[in-house]
Amino acid sequence: MATEKWNFDPVHSTIAFSVRHLMIAKVHGQFKAWTGTLQVDESQPANSSVEVRIEAASIDTRESQRDDHLRSPDFLDAQKFPHIVFRSTKAEKAGDGHYRVAGSFTIRDVTREIVLDVEFLGRRKDPWGGERAGFAAKTSIDRKDYGLKFNMPLEGGGVLVGDRVDIALDIEAVKDTAAAA
Repeated sequence: MATEKWNFDPVHSTIAFSVRHLMIAKVHGQFKAWTGTLQVDESQPANSSVEVRIEAASIDTRESQRDDHLRSPDFLDAQKFPHIVFRSTKAEKAGDGHYRVAGSFTIRDVTREIVLDVEFLGRRKDPWGGERAGFAAKTSIDRKDYGLKFNMPLEGGGVLVGDRVDIALDIEAVKDTAAAA
């Protein structure tokens, strides 16, 4: 089977994250503006690849003051570093319908290797004659590894913002018919 190109459908997809706040709760957020493509070789997963480009300024935690702070130099510094990028370097089957996708993840011009645990959710024809595929992926990063070091100590111990950021992607991709032609 040949490699197929798929484009992520941001209207039917989510790139979300969560991080501990005050060490007792989690703040959840997502990115509103991003693009992604996927090259899939079902018979040879190692030949598959994915790239996602996120607009850092599109961060949304449903609290405008917090979002402005997250865009600032204390965190993403979105004006100086407008994009967060993931580019896969390796894909391998990890069970029935499950894959491990390793790649370079860049925030604030700092690049680290991460691994996404990916679940393939299936393929379907859509009502308009196209073909769609679904994927769910997750990983965790240490925000300090990317220079996101802002924090405040709490009275009685602990800190305002946790270091671990859990990332979850729910992706609906559309088969690129132009690439197949």
